[in-house]
Amino acid sequence: MSKQWLMHFYEGNQSLAGLLGGKGANLAEMTRAGLAVPPGFTLTTEACRAYYIESRLPDGLLAEVREAMAELEQSKGQRFGDAASPLLVSVRSGSVTSMPGMMDTILNLGLNDDTVEGLAAATKNPRFAYDCYRRLIQMFGSVVFGIEGAWFEKKLHALKQAAGTESDQDIQAQDWQELIGTYKALILKRAGVPFPQDVYEQLRLAVEAVFRSWNNQRAQIYRRLNGIPDEQGTAVNIQAMVFGNLNEESGTGVVFTRNPSTGERVLFGEYLTNAQGEDVVAGVRTPQPIAKLAGDMPAVYDKLVGMAELLERHYRDMQDIEFTVENGTLYMLQTRNGKRTAQAAMRIGVELVQAGILTKEEALLRVEPSHLDQLLHPSLDESEAPAALATGLPASPGAACGQAVFTADEADAWARAGKAVILVRTETTPEDIHGVLAARGVLTSRGGMTSHAAVVARGMGKPCVCGCELLAIDSEEKQASIGGTAIREGDWLTIDGATGRVMIGEVPLKEADMSAELQLMLEWADDVRQMKVYANADNPEDAAKARSFGAEGVGLCRTEHMFLSPQRLPIVQEMILADSDAARGAALEKLLPMQQEDFDAIFRAMAGLPVTVRLLDPPLHEFLPNLEELVARHAQLTAARSGASGPDAELQKLEFLIRKVRGLHEVNPMLGQRGCRLGILFPEIYSMQIEAIFGAALACLNDGVDVSPEIMIPLVGHANELRIMRGLVDEVADSMLGDLQAQVNYRVGTMIEVPRAALTAPQIVQHADFFSFGTNDLTQMTFGYSRDDAEGKFLTHYVDSKLLPDNPFQVLDRDGVGQLIELAVTRARAAKPKLKTGVCGEHGGDPKSIRFCRETGLDYVSCSPYRVPLARIAAAQAEIEIAAEEAAAGQQRIVS
Repeated sequence: MSKQWLMHFYEGNQSLAGLLGGKGANLAEMTRAGLAVPPGFTLTTEACRAYYIESRLPDGLLAEVREAMAELEQSKGQRFGDAASPLLVSVRSGSVTSMPGMMDTILNLGLNDDTVEGLAAATKNPRFAYDCYRRLIQMFGSVVFGIEGAWFEKKLHALKQAAGTESDQDIQAQDWQELIGTYKALILKRAGVPFPQDVYEQLRLAVEAVFRSWNNQRAQIYRRLNGIPDEQGTAVNIQAMVFGNLNEESGTGVVFTRNPSTGERVLFGEYLTNAQGEDVVAGVRTPQPIAKLAGDMPAVYDKLVGMAELLERHYRDMQDIEFTVENGTLYMLQTRNGKRTAQAAMRIGVELVQAGILTKEEALLRVEPSHLDQLLHPSLDESEAPAALATGLPASPGAACGQAVFTADEADAWARAGKAVILVRTETTPEDIHGVLAARGVLTSRGGMTSHAAVVARGMGKPCVCGCELLAIDSEEKQASIGGTAIREGDWLTIDGATGRVMIGEVPLKEADMSAELQLMLEWADDVRQMKVYANADNPEDAAKARSFGAEGVGLCRTEHMFLSPQRLPIVQEMILADSDAARGAALEKLLPMQQEDFDAIFRAMAGLPVTVRLLDPPLHEFLPNLEELVARHAQLTAARSGASGPDAELQKLEFLIRKVRGLHEVNPMLGQRGCRLGILFPEIYSMQIEAIFGAALACLNDGVDVSPEIMIPLVGHANELRIMRGLVDEVADSMLGDLQAQVNYRVGTMIEVPRAALTAPQIVQHADFFSFGTNDLTQMTFGYSRDDAEGKFLTHYVDSKLLPDNPFQVLDRDGVGQLIELAVTRARAAKPKLKTGVCGEHGGDPKSIRFCRETGLDYVSCSPYRVPLARIAAAQAEIEIAAEEAAAGQQRIVS
């Protein structure tokens, strides 16, 4: 079957997005709907993939391009490369999945030393014509020849200084002509070849450059960040130019059909008169709010409002629209589903359902689970907030504190070193994406609400303040100033993306509340999903927070975390260092009421919902001082006491501690004396914890609080281990609960985290009431990776080089770890059909992993409290998707 390299806008439609890219498909859809779209055609994603396979443009493509250009010439009444009436085109990328600003664009293509004269004569505006030509050369030099934009900007800045102006509009035709000569010389010097005068050579080189931009660094980072497949490729859209920089009756802008930060149903955006589209998104000039267009060009504004409403209803979603006005005529250059904050996504989804445009299920599927983290953005503690040093545009909500850095590379490096940073830039460009990703927030001195910084920060959920005009930045000196206040690299800043305020210093932040729209969306999700959502909570505060987020139980309470407080650690160490059963028992007696107090508060917070308590898991040496530090201290003390006579009690105590730590030290602690192995060797430790659980349960029952404790035995690898530990739990229950056992209704189960446990599930399940899959350790043991070593050394390379599709500690490995889970569930339920099963590792908060858990028939997932809303939505999405796939499969069977 032959590949399709090219398609005219009038031939395509929205359903062909996989072939035409999102931009090309939407241009085709708008063309078919009769909207004012400049004509053009799309080079398909198939052509892009062929380009990468063959390392050149596929055979026959350029011939098809010439035919398509001839048709475009006929429709426009102009000729490409004609000196009298030149046709100019834009060459723009258009990926299947929206990647704003990540790939390259070239405007005004088709200008050369001859056609620029024709354009000047045809428009009777030489200043405009030469401005277009210098823009083409600048873009071409950067995109095609890879010359850093700063070289061109430096020449432009020198020209403006000489002309005594800061505005492009004040530059005259002869000045642009001078700059054109300077730019061409710069290209010849830096690229070693002249700027091409053959317009078809320009077009060929531009198409190749846009295809190449699919694999530039920023695009790769963005795809990795957003899970976009590398094999999609990008389309290229070649479209007749319309000119927003023709005169004062022309302009360009970007508009959203709703406010992308709040979701409010109001036209939101910006425009510039006498400008091209790149001027708006690059933040080179600070644009005007779209509402001002109603006064400047009322007829254009009214038509734009009508088109915005039409497009939103047609696409059934908020639209991000690029438009150009040429001599008072409005043209639509692009529409796409707009990037939005999570707050806006919730409101838009709810309002579209209420308007009858979407069903509840469709609205749930529109929610990006990863964006739900944004809904818990911190905000400023206003009681502690100082007066703002300056105010910019509130481009992306949330507040952030960090140390000022002035380059993306520094932001990345400082963040890797564990520092909180605010990236401070004149404006961001797509090359800065790694710095935006690393920073807590972004502050720019130029650019508007639709600038690169604003759009990317909103998509990432980063607070952002743009267009802070009082901010003067000297990147080379790594410093800035606001008024008379200096800001040096490393100084602390606080920004508030909700109000645009900028403050010096570190202002306290407070947690956000869930919005009414999110609450409603979560109610819809709860009506749909079957799988329950529990939380990992190690203390009463976490349990209460999880409950407020809708957790239906505690899926993992790690008791060792209760031992690490300054008040308890000395007693734990006393228990470990005890040289007799009596001494160990005395220390455990001190710990018992502390543990019981914790369990009591957690039971009360969960009010009768299941609470799964994992008995002590880590090896004992983790609670003791570091061996190397003890040895160093011993050496120092020995040197200080040299020459002293008689026994030294402090040295003797230190030597005893060193011997004990050495005795407990393990070559591989993960595989050593921990988990149930610890409980079998030291049953008194587990007995104390079990007594604390049942003691807390009795206290709650006495106060009329229902309890549902589930006791989890960790690291079981053999059925005999669970049999012995189950016997210990039941023995303590018999002695403490008596006739109240039915009211306590406790369960005993195990965490499946050893591959052998998964393989021998039919034997282990004989002693279990539930299985909880500890997917963190199960992943470590299945892959043979130590997580700390893997993530610190080679795992990032594995994922970046596609050796692994995902980090298996973040996204559950279906092929390996997943098989073990499926096998264990299937074989265990064959023996106990009603066995309760769930996941309590970090995968419980990952949407892809949640989908797997639902497919496998698990009863619940458990995740951190702050990811509970995400898991509730993701579980509902999994339910809707599975139901749709089953319905489609059933329909296919009927047709067959």
